[in-house]
Amino acid sequence: MAKPIGFIGIGQMGRPMVERLAGAGLAVLIHDRRSEALAPLAAVAGVSLATTAAQLAQGCEAIILMLPDSPIVDALLWTDGFAASLPAGTLLIDMGSSNPNATRANQAKLAAMGIALVDAPVSGGVRRAVDGSLAIMVGGAAADVDRALPLLQPMGKSIVPVGPPGAGHAVKALNNYVSAAGLVAACEALVAAEKFGIDPSVANRVFNVSTGRNNTTDVKVEQFMLSGQFNSGFAAALMRKDLDTAHALMQSLDSERALMQACAQMWQQAEAALPKGADHTSMFTYVKQG
Repeated sequence: MAKPIGFIGIGQMGRPMVERLAGAGLAVLIHDRRSEALAPLAAVAGVSLATTAAQLAQGCEAIILMLPDSPIVDALLWTDGFAASLPAGTLLIDMGSSNPNATRANQAKLAAMGIALVDAPVSGGVRRAVDGSLAIMVGGAAADVDRALPLLQPMGKSIVPVGPPGAGHAVKALNNYVSAAGLVAACEALVAAEKFGIDPSVANRVFNVSTGRNNTTDVKVEQFMLSGQFNSGFAAALMRKDLDTAHALMQSLDSERALMQACAQMWQQAEAALPKGADHTSMFTYVKQG
């Protein structure tokens, strides 16, 4: 019998991702430090629970990490000793939003231990995790990426190998910078339109048939912002975190410019001003109050 796929990190995204893997007929062994996170998946066919990360390491040939950031990944791998418990030949797939330079360093260290690391962060939020239509950008050595692709297919609709180790995390961070900047631009434009006496919904319809169309105008403005729902499922704090990652990457490459600086600062200020846990679409509220 083939060994199960390991999955560590059962949060808002991790839970539907595990369900997609199990729904595709794959056995999944899951672990999270929070036992309450595991309970909803205990009754899902094909899913079993590991009481420790070390137990999971010994029972799987491929393991997915869906953890918030590089410090948490590094703590698991090196401080907690998870890397040392992995058998040689294990494939590790980091699907969280890690720092690309840290990912590159971890890949080199793990490769020296006979362990493959592929970075495969996602875009699309909880809704697309539920229906298995995530966009997944994959970085890593070609042979390792080939091993990972069949495991990613149940979770994603668009799976794009983007380059060497760390490239997936780099593209994810840069994508979220473009998304965050576009959202701010849409918010500022809609607020200006309303102040001029234009219905912001009408203005947004014009944007969507013109060159101003972007992801925010297309799928966020009406459903989450003008409706007042602000419940897209992606927190402002996470957008700020991803922007910080992109900002640090661009600084390390000497490619930072004024727009990135202004965008990062604005998201930091919005996060501080908005209620704890506020959805990232609440940027619209922050701009209106501004």
